[in-house]
Parts: sequence; C-alpha cells; structure tokens
Amino acid sequence: MSARDNILRRLRSAPKGKPILPPDINAFYAAVRSNSPQENRTQRIERFCEKMAFWRGEVVRVTHANWAKTLQGLCAAKNVNSLLYGSHSPHAAALEAAGINGLKPYDRPVDEWKTELFRDTDAGFTSTRGGIAETGTLIVWPDAREPRLMSLVPPIHFALLDSDQLHDTLFDAMTTQGWSDPSSPMPSNALLISGPSKTADIQITLAYGAHGPKELVVLLLVNEEEL
Repeated sequence: MSARDNILRRLRSAPKGKPILPPDINAFYAAVRSNSPQENRTQRIERFCEKMAFWRGEVVRVTHANWAKTLQGLCAAKNVNSLLYGSHSPHAAALEAAGINGLKPYDRPVDEWKTELFRDTDAGFTSTRGGIAETGTLIVWPDAREPRLMSLVPPIHFALLDSDQLHDTLFDAMTTQGWSDPSSPMPSNALLISGPSKTADIQITLAYGAHGPKELVVLLLVNEEEL
C-alpha cells in the first residue's frame, strides 16, 4: 500500500463529526445590544463626526436648504475650478442652481475623455446610501448616474450624507436597508469609505491619495437645531 493510499484510508475511516453550524449573526448582535444600549440620534451624529475626523475626513453640517450653497463656498475655498457631478442624479438641479463654478457633468463614456477626467478635474460630488457611526464610514452605491470613477479619480471627493441614514453598525445598515433583498440587488461595486485614500506600504509611512482622493469632505444633512 502506497503512502497516498494509507492517508486516504485513514481519512475515510476517521469518525464522522457533527457538521459545523453557521454562526447566528442576529443572536450575536442582539446580545451586543443588550450589553450596550443603542445610541440616540444626537450621539450617533457625534460619533460619526468623531470617527470620520480620526480617519482625516472633514464633516460639514448642512441643511436641506443650504447644502448646495455651502458646497459652492467650499469649492471656492479649496480652489476647485472643476466639479464632476452626475447630470441625471437626484441632486443635479440643486447643484446647477447654486452657481458653482466649473460644474462638469459625467455624461460620456470614460474612453471619450479620459485625459480630461484624470488630469483636469479638481473634485467630484456624489450622493451616499448611508453611513456607519461605529467606524465613521460612508456607504456609496455607484450606478449609471454616478459611476465609481466620480468618487475615485478626482483629488477631492465631496459626499452628501443624510443623517437620517446614519446607522450604528454595518450590520444595522445591511439589515435596515435590506441588502439581501433580491428585488433590490446590490451594485457590482458597493463602497465603504472611511476618510480619504491612504496607504502605508512604502517604508510604513502613511501617505494620502495613493489610490484615490486626497481629501474627503462629507456634507452631513442635519436639522436646523443640529447645526
């Protein structure tokens, strides 16, 4: 009998164990919540801002009435001369009405304007699907109206986040928003973004902008009294 045959014989004759049960994720998070009560809205907003600042992201509180004008001021302060946006996105009309200089619609296949997109675009603006307070993370859901390149290529990424869509944990976001619902499939490239792009691959020195934007500015939609 060869060594291979001997190994296979021993494997086949080994006692059969019980199948490993998958973890009960719902029970796990129920236990976590019982030991640490969920935060209220104010605490959730504060925690998100604190965590995003830790990752070197900037959070600017805005309202539904002034966010576009605030973005205009931020673009002027940061010397943004070209702002990429989705011309068919839900926020396009507000952006166009705000008088922001250098608005640049994403309205062509990337191969038709690759040089302009990569070399002559200062910033990109996108919406978000929500945020995670525990980690200071944005949930970005790219689609045909706001492709992935809009939050990846420009040096500055402006993102609009509604505080009503802030969740305590990633699990809360996934379950509340129904990520597993087959009637509303996830995009091929769902994103979790915590701060600007960064890497420490070279001499263990943290560098920003290696694989994406050097700056992330979150426009956090809040109520007037929460400014």
